[in-house]
Amino acid sequence: MGTTTTTSTAATATATATAAGGRPQATPVLAASGIEKSYRRGPWPLRRQRQVLRGVDLALYPGEVVGLVGENGSGKTTLMKILVGALTPDAGTVTRTGRLGYCPQQPLVYARLTCDEHFELFGHAYAMTHADQLAASRDLYAGLGFDRYATTRADQLSGGTLAKLNLGLALLADPDLLLLDEPYAGFD
Repeated sequence: MGTTTTTSTAATATATATAAGGRPQATPVLAASGIEKSYRRGPWPLRRQRQVLRGVDLALYPGEVVGLVGENGSGKTTLMKILVGALTPDAGTVTRTGRLGYCPQQPLVYARLTCDEHFELFGHAYAMTHADQLAASRDLYAGLGFDRYATTRADQLSGGTLAKLNLGLALLADPDLLLLDEPYAGFD
C-alpha cells in the first residue's frame, strides 16, 4: 500500500511540474487511472485478501524520467506488470500509446536460445525488419559490452550478462516508453 501513496503523489507531482515548468502539455505515453490490485494469501479456509494497490493514478509524458519508490512488497513490480499488460488489475484502466519496452526484474528468456536468437525472436515480435533488428542488436551488443556472447545460449550466461540480454531485449525496438524493474540487479 505504500507504493500506492508514493506513486499517486509522484504522478501528481510530475504532472504539476510539467505544467508549471512551462512545457506544453503533451499527450501521455502511458496513463493509468484508479488501479487496484489485491492478492489472496494463506491456506484455505484461513485465506485472506491483501490489497497491494489502491487507486493508483499515473501519467507519463514524453521525455520524463519517473521512479517508483517503496518498500519491498509494497506493489512496485505489481504496478509495473499491470502497466505493461502482464497482469490484470482488479479495477482501473491503463492506456498506452506508442511502442513499449519492458525490462522485468527477473529475466524472461528461453534457456536454449542464444543471445542472437533472442534478438531475432523479439525483432519478429516487434515487427522489425531483419536489417533493422541486426543493426539494433549490434548497437546493443557494443553499447552494453557483451558482443562476445552473441552465440552463447542463455542458460550458459552469467547472471550479469543475462541481465544485459534482458535490458537489450527491452531496448531492441527503440521504444517510446521504457519501463525498467530493477534492471541493474546483478548487472556486470
